[in-house]
Amino acid sequence: MRLVSQKYIDSEELLHSLEQPSPVSIRINPSKWLLRPAASTPVPWCDTGYYLPYRPVYTLDPLFHSGCYYPQEASGMFLQQAFRQATEDRKGLRILDLCGAPGGKSTLLSELAGDHSLLIANEVIRARAAILSETITRWGAVNTLVTQNDPSVFARLPGYFDVIVADAPCSGEGMFRNPVAVKEWSYENTLLCSERQKRIIMDVWPALRENGILIYSTCTFNPGENEENIRWLADNHSTECIKLDTEGYEGIKEIDYNGIYGYGFHPGKIKGEGFFISVMRKTDKEKSTDRFARLRSEFRPGKKDIETTERWTSFKAGNMLRKGDELYALPCSADEYTLLFSNLKIIRPGTKVSVVRKNDYIPAHELALSQALKEDVFPFAEADHSTALAYLGRETVTAAMPGPGWNLLTYKGINLGFVKNLGNRLNNYYPVEWRIRMNIPGSAETRLISWD
Repeated sequence: MRLVSQKYIDSEELLHSLEQPSPVSIRINPSKWLLRPAASTPVPWCDTGYYLPYRPVYTLDPLFHSGCYYPQEASGMFLQQAFRQATEDRKGLRILDLCGAPGGKSTLLSELAGDHSLLIANEVIRARAAILSETITRWGAVNTLVTQNDPSVFARLPGYFDVIVADAPCSGEGMFRNPVAVKEWSYENTLLCSERQKRIIMDVWPALRENGILIYSTCTFNPGENEENIRWLADNHSTECIKLDTEGYEGIKEIDYNGIYGYGFHPGKIKGEGFFISVMRKTDKEKSTDRFARLRSEFRPGKKDIETTERWTSFKAGNMLRKGDELYALPCSADEYTLLFSNLKIIRPGTKVSVVRKNDYIPAHELALSQALKEDVFPFAEADHSTALAYLGRETVTAAMPGPGWNLLTYKGINLGFVKNLGNRLNNYYPVEWRIRMNIPGSAETRLISWD
């Protein structure tokens, strides 16, 4: 067995650890929620990551649906350290999360990048791209758009990105606590994965600017999908490997493979699943893309569109898009968006602010969750747990609303979404496709996260 002969892996300790339950971890959204989970311990390499003492039922927690936290595997949160060290916390970056679904790394990147950067979260598979878009919407990120493209499509934007994160599809050895991962593994599949990973890197490579950063990761222990692939990249292109500082993070294994540095997260040594990450700087010369075009007239918002958006949000007027009856706030200028739109399949242009019906502006659910929604624009009513779950199940909601028309329903002070008060009833505007379908037990609240 290969694991026995890998010199930097303690195979006995690893296999024993894989027989134990998976650690449970979440990452807090600091723009919405500042409390810490009770009885939790911090994830050492992520400022907002916490290990939980038990696995809650996330579906029954309104705070999950409102984007206050995201259940994310702890090892993958090391992306925070890789990104910060490689970019030196620079702002105003163009970032591509190439294999973004279900959205854990994309939401982390949106947080790290800041509002003045642009993140493109991409997923090639349609169903997974929809999940990614939902995750971004819940998080409330204002700097992110979502695309559904094969990696090769991004070559149409040579030298456009400052950072590309490729969490590549792999053989999944690091997830062997899951019986499905064990069942799907085969030696032949590791070879197929390695070739696919090389294709992904080579297809997207032209889109990375000169001196840009590639962050490559997998959830496998297989050298053929990890350090050997990075060595192959270095042998075929002008690159520079960036050595990361892991001092203070016990258990992370630095892998030096012919001058290529990677970092292995091995169960038994760390508290998490198996993970590999490596960071490269591109030194190939690459001509950059800056050929922006003017937004077509039919996409330009009208005066009332802009006035409504400015009254409701902190979005810039120059970053607005009118798409039929839908009004969006873009995470970049309208001219830059035109360049992206002409080259990529965009499924979420930014934050949907409203749907326009004649002269009426219907606030979008994305607006309710957005970090850019101004406080006190809409009256709000606080819901208890059972009312919040009824709302999330798209059921009839009974609550005392402070005013007629559009109201926000909140839970623990966090926006859940819009209702419309018609006087004799409340119309529930939670998205039908997102509604909770789980049977809700009477003791639902006891299965939630407790907060300090």
